[in-house]
Amino acid sequence: MVFVADDLGTWLVSLMADAGRRRVTTWALGTEQQRALRQAATAAVALTAADLAPGGGEQAEHAAMVISQVFGAPAVEGQAAGQATLLEELQAGAAGKLAVLDDAELTGTGQSSASLLGTSGAALAAALAAHLVREIMVRGSRGGPLEPLASQLNHDVTHLQGDRIEGGLAALAAEVRAAQARGSGSAAVAVRPVRLRPRPAFLAGREGLLADLETRLAGDGGSGVRMVALCGLGGTGKTSVALEYGYRHLAGLGLAWQFPAEEPTELAAGFGVLAAELGAADRQAGGDPVAQVHGLLADRPGGWLLIFDNAPDAAAVADVLPPAGDGQVIITTRNPDWPGGQAVEVPVLDTGAAAGFLQDRTGDRDQAAAGELAGELGGLPLALEQAAAYINAAGRDLAGYLALYRDRRADLLDRGSPAGYDKRVTTTWSLSFTQLRQDAPAAAGLLSLLACCAPDAIPYRLLLQAAIPAGSLAPEAGTVLAPLLADALAVDDAVAALRRYSLISSPAGGLVSVHRLVQAITVAQLPAGQAEDWQQAAAALITAVLPGDPQQPATWPVFAALLPHVLAALPLTSEPAHRTAAYLGHSGNYTAARDLQLQILTASQHDLGPEHPDTLTARANLAYLTGEVGNPAEARDQYAALLPIRERVSGAEHPDTLTARGNLAYWTGQAGDAAGARDQYAVLLPIRERVSGAEHPDTLTARANLARWSGEAGDAAGARDQFAVLLPVIERVSGAEHPDTLTDRGNLAAWTGEAGDAAGARDQYAALLPVRERVSGAEHPSTLTTRANLAYLTGAAGDPAGARDQYAALLPILEQVSGAEHPDTLTARGNLARWTGQAGDPAGARDQYAALLPILERVLGAEHPDTLTARSNLAYWTGQADNHTDR
Repeated sequence: MVFVADDLGTWLVSLMADAGRRRVTTWALGTEQQRALRQAATAAVALTAADLAPGGGEQAEHAAMVISQVFGAPAVEGQAAGQATLLEELQAGAAGKLAVLDDAELTGTGQSSASLLGTSGAALAAALAAHLVREIMVRGSRGGPLEPLASQLNHDVTHLQGDRIEGGLAALAAEVRAAQARGSGSAAVAVRPVRLRPRPAFLAGREGLLADLETRLAGDGGSGVRMVALCGLGGTGKTSVALEYGYRHLAGLGLAWQFPAEEPTELAAGFGVLAAELGAADRQAGGDPVAQVHGLLADRPGGWLLIFDNAPDAAAVADVLPPAGDGQVIITTRNPDWPGGQAVEVPVLDTGAAAGFLQDRTGDRDQAAAGELAGELGGLPLALEQAAAYINAAGRDLAGYLALYRDRRADLLDRGSPAGYDKRVTTTWSLSFTQLRQDAPAAAGLLSLLACCAPDAIPYRLLLQAAIPAGSLAPEAGTVLAPLLADALAVDDAVAALRRYSLISSPAGGLVSVHRLVQAITVAQLPAGQAEDWQQAAAALITAVLPGDPQQPATWPVFAALLPHVLAALPLTSEPAHRTAAYLGHSGNYTAARDLQLQILTASQHDLGPEHPDTLTARANLAYLTGEVGNPAEARDQYAALLPIRERVSGAEHPDTLTARGNLAYWTGQAGDAAGARDQYAVLLPIRERVSGAEHPDTLTARANLARWSGEAGDAAGARDQFAVLLPVIERVSGAEHPDTLTDRGNLAAWTGEAGDAAGARDQYAALLPVRERVSGAEHPSTLTTRANLAYLTGAAGDPAGARDQYAALLPILEQVSGAEHPDTLTARGNLARWTGQAGDPAGARDQYAALLPILERVLGAEHPDTLTARSNLAYWTGQADNHTDR
C-alpha cells in the first residue's frame, strides 16, 4: 500500500508548502516533515480504502490505486488557493482533485470511476480529507515534525465547522451500502439513512463504558428494541459516547439517526425528515411521521440505531420510542430517573485518563501539569476540551494554563472554543440554573449551599437539621432555606429537583457530592453580594451541627463527616477549625492533626499576629501533636519557647499558661527526664489546686502526671498508691468510661506491675482492654498501648510464650497505624525479641535484636537509653544462643 499513496503524499507536501508560503506562517517544510506527511498520507489512504471495502483485498487495493493516480495528475492552478484556512484548503484541494472521478466520459464504460467504486467523488474527498486531518493531528499531537501543522489544523477544527470533515465519512458509508445493495440485486432497501453529528475527534477513557453499551445493546435479529439512557452531569460527554458507539457500529446498521430531543418541536421535525427519507410520505401522505417511522422500523432488516439527544426525562420521549423492530435506542439525558434499569451513568474521567487527554490534545507532555489540571477540572470532558482548545489557540502550555486557571478560574471557564461542542462550561448548566430558580427556588438554594461546602460526601441532611433559626442567616439565604430547615419533605423535593439535572450525585445515607466546577459556576453566577451570604450560611449551619466535645468517641463520626466541609467553609483561624483539629488528635490520627494544626498556626500568625491568644493556642497544640507523632524532645523545646510568651501575654496563672507548664513538664518526661518532669509537676500542682480547684479536670490531670513521673523517677509503689487514691475521684468527676478515667486505670495497672505485682497488673489490663476497644476503637493508640502492656505483663507474670504471641499479633497493627519507625513500634519490636528469647528461642531473639539495633541508632541516637538497652540485650541473647548451640 505504501507505493500507491506516494502521489497523494507528494501532493500533500506541495499543498502544505504552498500554504505556508502564502500565509507567511512560522512553519516551513523540511525533509522530516515531508517524510512524516507521506506516512500520514499512506495511513489516510488505507483508512479511506477500508471505508469503501471493509473486507480489504483487491477492491481496497484498487481504491487506493485510483486515489493515487488522481493525485499524480498535474494540479489545477488556484484550485484551493482562495480558501481561508489550511483545513479548508485541504478539503477543497481533495474535492477538486477527486471531482474527476465523477466524469463518466473518462472511463469509456459509461460509468464514472466513482460509481464503479460505489461512491461519489465528493463523498470520497470528504472521507479522505477527514482521515488526512485526523492523521496529521494525532501524529503531531505527540510532538515531532508534524507538530506545527497539527497545531494549525487543530486551531482550524476548533474554530470552523468540523462537521464537513466527519460528515463525509457518514455520507460515504451510506453511499457505499446503497451501491452494494443495488449491485447485489437483493431486496435490500437502497436508501440507508444516516444522520449523526460528527464523530468525536478525541475521546479518552471510555472503552469500559462503550463495552458496557455493547453488552446492553447486543441482540440477535428479531430480539426487539434494546434501549439505554446515558445519564449524567452536563459536559460529561454523553453525546460523544453515543456517537462513538454509533460510528463504531455503522457498518452493521441499516439506519443510524440522531434526534434533538430537548424540544418537542425539534423532535417532531426530526421524525418528519426521517419519514421522508424512508419514503413514508409517498405511501401515506398526511400521516403521522412518528407512526410512519415506527411502522417502517418494525419490519426494517439490517438493524438500526436511534439516538435521542438531551432528553429532559422519560416522559418527553415516551411517545416516540419505537415499540418494535430489530433496533437499538440510546438516549442522552441529565435526568437519571429511567425505568427498568435503562439508566447508565456517564461519569467524569479519572485523573489518569483526563491527564492523557490533555497531553494528546495539546501535544504537551508535561505529565505533572496535566495531572494537576485534570484534578482542578474534575475530569469533566467538556472542561478538558475547552482548556485544550484555549491552550492551542493562545499558544500556552499546560503549566502556564494551570497557573492562570488557579488565578482566574471563572474567566477561563468562559473562554476556549471546544471542538464538537456548541457550549462552554459556563453556559452548559445555565439553563438548568435558570429553570431551578424559576420552578424550584428551594432546590436552587440548596445547590448554592452545597456549592459552599467541599465537593464530596456533603451531609446535607445533617446540615439541614441544624437548630438554627432561618432569620439568623443572611436575608436571601434565610428566606430560601427556611422551608428546608423546617420540613424534611421539602428537602427531599429539592434533592429530587437537583437530581433531575444530575447536578448532584445520587443521595445515599444523607450524603451527596457536587462536581467542583458546578460548585464554582453556581457561586460565580450568584447575584452580587449573595455569594458571601451563602458562604456565611454554610459556615453557620456547619458550626451549628459540629459537636462540642471532641474528646468523646461518640462524636467522632460526626466530626469525620464534617471535617472537609469545616475546612472548605470556615476560616482556619475559626474555633470550629481548632475543634476539628482537636478531634483528629483525640481520635488518634496524630499525623493528620499535626498537619492541620500547622496550617491553623500559619493562618493565625498571618491573620491575627504572632502573640494573639489564638495564635499561642495554635502553637501549643502544634507542640503537643509534635510529641504525639513521636518527637518528644522537639515538643519539649517548643513548649519551652512558648511558655515565657504565654506568661507575658496572658499572665503567670492564666489557665492557658498553666496548661503550657503542664505540657512542658509532660514532654520533659517523655524526652527522657523523669525526675525533671516530676519536679515540675510538684511545683505546678498546688497552683492548679488554688486557681482551678481540687477536683477540676486540669488539677486531676496534674495529679495523675505527678504520680506517673514519680514512678518513672524510681518510686513505683508511690505512683501506684497515688493512682489508687486518684482513680475514684476521676471516675466520680469524669465518668467511668471517660478517656481520662481509662488512662488512669491503665496507669494504676502499669504501676501495680512496676511495684512488683505482675499478675495483678496483668489482670487489670485484661479487664481494661475490652472497655478501651469499645470506647476508643480497636486501632486507637490508647487501645494499642493497653494491648502492649497486657502482653508485657503476661510475660512478666510467667507466661513468656503468651507474651511473645501477643506481641507478634500486635506488631503489624502498630506498623500500619503508627509507622514502622515510631517509638511505640520499636518498643514492641524490642519486647517481641525479648519474649521470644524468654520463651526458649535465644537465636531468634538475637536475630531480632540485630535487626532492630541499627534502626534504633538511626532514629533515637546511639546513646539513647532504648538503644543502649537493645545493644545490651543483643549481647545477652548472642551469648545465650551460643551456649544453647554448645549444649
